[in-house]
Amino acid sequence: MKLYPIEAGNFKLDGGAMFGVVPKTLWERTNPADEKNRIEMATRSLLIEDGERLILIDTGMGNKQDDSFFQHYGLWGDFNLENSLKKVGFHPDEITDVFFTHLHFDHCGGAIKKSSSGLLVPAFKNALFWVHKEHWNWATKPNRREKASFLPDNILPIKESGQLRFIEGKGPLIKETPFPFEIQLINGHTEKQMLPLLNYKGEKILYAADLIPTVGHLPVPYVMGYDTRPLLSLQEKETILEKAFSENTLLFLQHDPYHELISLQSTNKGIRMENHFKIKSYFGK
Repeated sequence: MKLYPIEAGNFKLDGGAMFGVVPKTLWERTNPADEKNRIEMATRSLLIEDGERLILIDTGMGNKQDDSFFQHYGLWGDFNLENSLKKVGFHPDEITDVFFTHLHFDHCGGAIKKSSSGLLVPAFKNALFWVHKEHWNWATKPNRREKASFLPDNILPIKESGQLRFIEGKGPLIKETPFPFEIQLINGHTEKQMLPLLNYKGEKILYAADLIPTVGHLPVPYVMGYDTRPLLSLQEKETILEKAFSENTLLFLQHDPYHELISLQSTNKGIRMENHFKIKSYFGK
């Protein structure tokens, strides 16, 4: 097995929304805001090469929305999904599986693109698209709180393509999966978010997705305002962080532009980052 971080693009989100009830004077120490109170965010996917399979975890937000959409989210930097795949030697047509942690626009938008004729088509024409069945039902009948994050143009073409496949199971850990990793299920952010838990070269790696989007979100009370069940998020984060620390699990951070892979340490303030690395430098070629 080989792992390749894939930078799918950078954007900005309101810092208050990203940290909920935590005062700005606290969260800005790790995540400084711009003049519009927005913090810098990444959309970092993970490509797993496992034999003849190429499994892509999440796809970023894509590029098919209109200019006003992207202006609102303050795109910055020059990363995009296709170029990042090309940089590590792969083409979208080679991807065999796309695994969605969940279907918020910044996690699945890149899976669907506009064709030259304006039709919405899969960006990965030879891949199967994997979603938790209960999350699919949640996303296709969205509550008012999350409706703006579940965009029909991102979601419905997945089913129409005939490439949609479901994962089932209550968790909290699904051990028998179609993938070379286990799946940690959490429900505080959204219903049945799936976090891949990999064993790689003798180390455990948790793809932290929106449980811990940035290093600044390591403190247990630092929960996003976007979470549908914030008290459950607190419990899930505390449990998972304690287990990750006790088992020397590394965290792969999806939304932190400056920290890709981190190790953990216990401090008098709780579990915090010990060191940060690039996968390539940590594990070598």
